[in-house]
Amino acid sequence: TFSLLPAPLSTYPETMQLSGVVALILLSLAAVPGLSRAGEVSPIGKVVQLLSDLQGKIIKEGEEAQKVYEEYAEWCEDRARELSQEIKTGTAQAETLEAAIAEKQAQGKSLNAKIGELAASIATDQADLKAALEIRGMEEADFKAEEAELMQTISMLERAVAILEREM
Repeated sequence: TFSLLPAPLSTYPETMQLSGVVALILLSLAAVPGLSRAGEVSPIGKVVQLLSDLQGKIIKEGEEAQKVYEEYAEWCEDRARELSQEIKTGTAQAETLEAAIAEKQAQGKSLNAKIGELAASIATDQADLKAALEIRGMEEADFKAEEAELMQTISMLERAVAILEREM
């Protein structure tokens, strides 16, 4: 698998081999007779001691670095899992929302078509109302004319009855 993280230090055998070789050389130099005086630490012994201390310090730092690396790698893996889950959730939500949008758009088109039908129906009803009002107006005028004529006729008949009653 591909990883953006560097390999842990323990995977580099050259480092361990090199430190082992340096330690072996220094120990062999320290063991050479005649290089040190009695009771006194030889310069090579001091160097060997310093190198041994340095080796211990480097190994300790390497172990600490390895621990930090492992913690960081674990954090990266956890974060990758979290992000993967968030991506899956976000993708599912996006699909759900896209479906809802498509449904609402279809519903909007349907309602717009119904609005068009109702607007046409209203226009037809208004035209029918206007025609009915015109017919009602003409009928009212005819009624008033006929009423006036009938009232005149009734008035004439009443006068005629009154005249006939007087003469009789």
